[in-house]
Amino acid sequence: MRDSRDSKKGEQKISREEMDQIVARARRAGDERMQGYREQSLKIHPWVCARCGKEFNHRNIHMLTVHHKDHNHDNNPADGSNWENLCVYCHDNEHRRYLDYVEGGGVEEIEDSPDRVTHKPFAPLEDLLKKEK
Repeated sequence: MRDSRDSKKGEQKISREEMDQIVARARRAGDERMQGYREQSLKIHPWVCARCGKEFNHRNIHMLTVHHKDHNHDNNPADGSNWENLCVYCHDNEHRRYLDYVEGGGVEEIEDSPDRVTHKPFAPLEDLLKKEK
């Protein structure tokens, strides 16, 4: 029986059949990853952060994340309408803003009332316009 080790390098040799199986498994794993929403979004959307505009390439693509606009990770339409590519910094900021909103109880609706508005930023403009007439 032949020794499965190469005496020169100390490495184990594998048969052509084993190599084919390894390659097939790697290709299947790649196909499965491409079914994920991140890979789909990277195919659909440009490699640019939708907030800050930073551009990405193959060397730094790991810093580009996919954000679910409605914060529902189960909502993954094939057209990518619920996704936007964000750099890790903008993505963290977006989630922090969302958590602040949720923890703060959301926004209270206040009835529009002229009495509630106290600041009139264009009041001096009205006086200037009257002087020109």
